[in-house]
Amino acid sequence: MTPEPIPKAEMIGLCSPADKGDFRLTLFLYSIEELGEYSYPEMRSVGPGVWQYPPLSLYLYYMMTAYSTADLNSRAQDEHRILGRAVQVFYDNGILRDSILHGTLFETNEEIKIVRNNLSVEQITEIWNRFTDVPFKLSVSYKIGPIALDSTRFKKSKRVMEVEVNIDG
Repeated sequence: MTPEPIPKAEMIGLCSPADKGDFRLTLFLYSIEELGEYSYPEMRSVGPGVWQYPPLSLYLYYMMTAYSTADLNSRAQDEHRILGRAVQVFYDNGILRDSILHGTLFETNEEIKIVRNNLSVEQITEIWNRFTDVPFKLSVSYKIGPIALDSTRFKKSKRVMEVEVNIDG
């Protein structure tokens, strides 16, 4: 994305369209979905006698919007070029795995998928209506996940030292 069509990496940011500042491309987290089908039901051992609760599995929904400071005659073309390049980057890197990932995803050899999320006109309007006094801009939505958030809860257990067996019969 840098230096073309966006001059510096600092001009890409995580924020809402209402708070875009000097960014040329924004990613706005507009929804979070908890996943049941990707949940990890068992606790995992993290050391002798220490068990960690399972991670929370989520899908994250982002809206990506391009902005240009070009003059009015070429602004739309510039924004289309920025958004087109961003879509291309997401398409070419649609699966994140291995050394890019950390925590539970790296340890369990999971992968994160970046998938276009086609929204209806009503859904797009609903998102943009959250921002007062911000004109509508062409945007693209993505579903990213599953994301596994490690739990910070642990349970300690003691090793069984002896077992009493009672056999009747």
